[in-house]
Amino acid sequence: MGVFVYLPLVLPLSALPIARLAEQHLHPRRAARLLTTVAVILATCSLVCLGLLVVVGTAQLPGNPLPDGWSDAEVREAVPHDAFAGKASILALVVVTTACGFTVHRHYRFRARAHRALAGLPGGDVAVLPDDVPYAYALPGSPGRVMVSTALLASLDPAEHRALFAHERAHLTGRHHRLLLATRLAGCVNPLLWPLLGALVYSTERWADEEAARVTGDRRLTARAVGKAALVSRPVSGGAAFAAFAAAGPVPRRVAALLGPVPPDRGWPPALTPVGVAALVAAAGTTVSALSALNAAVALFLVLEAATPL
Repeated sequence: MGVFVYLPLVLPLSALPIARLAEQHLHPRRAARLLTTVAVILATCSLVCLGLLVVVGTAQLPGNPLPDGWSDAEVREAVPHDAFAGKASILALVVVTTACGFTVHRHYRFRARAHRALAGLPGGDVAVLPDDVPYAYALPGSPGRVMVSTALLASLDPAEHRALFAHERAHLTGRHHRLLLATRLAGCVNPLLWPLLGALVYSTERWADEEAARVTGDRRLTARAVGKAALVSRPVSGGAAFAAFAAAGPVPRRVAALLGPVPPDRGWPPALTPVGVAALVAAAGTTVSALSALNAAVALFLVLEAATPL
């Protein structure tokens, strides 16, 4: 495997420049999809790297369930520094698995609790909850629904209600909860990917803002609704799990963006710009990470196949 097996653990650093530049210079829809794709691929490569090292580390443990040939000297020579990295990766994989399991469990627990709160309310894609706490969020499901409290509706004008509902419906239509959950899990696999989650939160909110502005046909009205809703809204019980469905993001930047022109919806940023260079660096890092993981997987497979008695 050589040192290639370790590259996927550090190559997520190549994606950090695109995190901030994408949210500033790309259309929010394209930025959100780009950030999620990069995060998922890099996290998958990191997970493959850990898995390969776990195989090597497990082969050295006494009483391991793997074939005896997998702990031969020839196998150990094929994996540099396996005495430490192989065994340490076992603990790392346990931590990653626990963190991912806890994140998924918390996500679906809050989702189930929110759906139970809808019992007895009229049908439709909008559920108005009698609550003195002002809040609104898009709750995914079959079907997904927009949940809004009477306190928040009372704080907004009727024209602003349309912008609010269009914003939340855009979250459901764009499946933003899936993008956020996938990127959150990627951060659990490799902590170097956590900065991409913050950029994704902003991009999904901007994506929904632009959809609301398109539906209402009034960017200034949408900006006013976003600002007023953010000022009066209060957190809903559910802790960090609530962030999977609602996260306001940096509201002043969102309002300023809505008061400006519609962002250009281009497929790929120009190469001779900061965001273009950052996108190329992220793409190169993602490609090298994938090739490194593939190379290490094939190399270990060939070594272990040769060491396994027929």
